[in-house]
Amino acid sequence: MRYIIVGAGAVGGALGGRLAEAGHSVVLVARGTQYTALRENGLTLTTSDGTRIHRLPVVDGPAALDLRPDDVLVLAVKTQDAVAALDAWSARPVAGGGTAGERLPVVCAQNGVEGERLALRRFDRVYGCCVYLPAGFLEPGRVVAAGAPLTGILHLGRYPSGTDDTVRAIAADWSGARLEAPVVPDVMRWKYAKLLSNLANAIEAATGVLDGPEAFALFDRARTEGRAVLAAAGVDPVGSAEQATARDGKIRFDPYDGSRRTGGSSWQSLTRGTGTIEADYLNGEIALLGRLHGIPTPVNDVLRRTVNTLARERRAAGSMTVAELTALVDAES
Repeated sequence: MRYIIVGAGAVGGALGGRLAEAGHSVVLVARGTQYTALRENGLTLTTSDGTRIHRLPVVDGPAALDLRPDDVLVLAVKTQDAVAALDAWSARPVAGGGTAGERLPVVCAQNGVEGERLALRRFDRVYGCCVYLPAGFLEPGRVVAAGAPLTGILHLGRYPSGTDDTVRAIAADWSGARLEAPVVPDVMRWKYAKLLSNLANAIEAATGVLDGPEAFALFDRARTEGRAVLAAAGVDPVGSAEQATARDGKIRFDPYDGSRRTGGSSWQSLTRGTGTIEADYLNGEIALLGRLHGIPTPVNDVLRRTVNTLARERRAAGSMTVAELTALVDAES
């Protein structure tokens, strides 16, 4: 199989680089300065075992690539960019007849739980991927993935549920690339559990890496709302004990150069000044479910609105204090 990584940022770059190191065929898809950097200088990937430069095929969209029946699309863009990517790639013809949407599998390697639903409107074969892969992308062409001894753990399954030969073949490839890829019949339970942890992303983006009781207290309030609306919606996410068992001893933060951990995906969006952020599909998912089931979600509503404003105004990550953000939440609660 050839892996087409649609969105060669932090997760996409780390996954593509590791797959290439394991001998698999990889094409990176990127835009703007990232596309230019990858095309001219290759992908610089730093992991716990050092820094390598991967000179991989890179394209800026589906028109630049002839699709084959053995291709696998890996959707690694932020969810706010998913519709444009899915529309473009699903309509692309595949050698031998049909379109990508009709013939090719797409794996949604994204935070949140909306990407799969968006993909299923356009693709017959959709697979969920719960991404646990600490990685950073702050400079064009350079990705740092500091997980060790594994670079990442990525639970895979068919969407909305089940498994098949395709996902098992994908998992076999990924598991030989310094990754672990358990195949599970209930992948969305894993993604909903990750969603609860990602409710902290907005706090981290606004105030910096969570550090101190006030920040964790605000996160607990957001997560309490999240658990309440998931219960009302009949969603049973994987519990913390099962998550810990799946990861115990397999992955830790171990940067090659000894640097400190930076923020996650939302923090990186503000730091790079992208103008958008994924909060509508993280805290916003909780707000949506709250409205559908009649449960107030003031904490997640405020977090979503606040970081969207920071993104639109291109404010720096960590430009608020925890006290300021908590005061906004208290005023709405």
